[in-house]
Amino acid sequence: MTPPTRPTPDATAPDASEPDAYEPDAYEPNAGEPDAAEAGEAGEAAEQAGAAIPRELLALRHSIDNIDAALVYLLAERFRCTQQVGHLKAARGLPAADPGREAEQIARLRALAESADLDPAFAEKFLAFVVEEVIRHHRAIAAGDA
Repeated sequence: MTPPTRPTPDATAPDASEPDAYEPDAYEPNAGEPDAAEAGEAGEAAEQAGAAIPRELLALRHSIDNIDAALVYLLAERFRCTQQVGHLKAARGLPAADPGREAEQIARLRALAESADLDPAFAEKFLAFVVEEVIRHHRAIAAGDA
């Protein structure tokens, strides 16, 4: 399986030759319209800096917000799957933790991180945090607390 290509920072930024080129993603709720808090914060920051926020910065922040939302939904889906794993393990009397599987996951994620030009140590720390929470859930399921 070929890893997905990573967009360059300029991929989401407006074309400098077209001042109004930025178009929000079609799947976004209220696409292109900052909510009151965003508008207020952006306005206050611009006033404090004495200048308007560059359109490219706004576009990049908008992309970051979309990526953050996608991460939340992906994590929620991952936890739905791991909850099912927890129930299967509990029903079969298997331990909540699986050090062999965890080592495989760490190696796989480090390799993915390297190919994605992401710090493998960061990826490993992130996975360790997620796995710790998964194991906590599995223990709660086994104890009948979930």
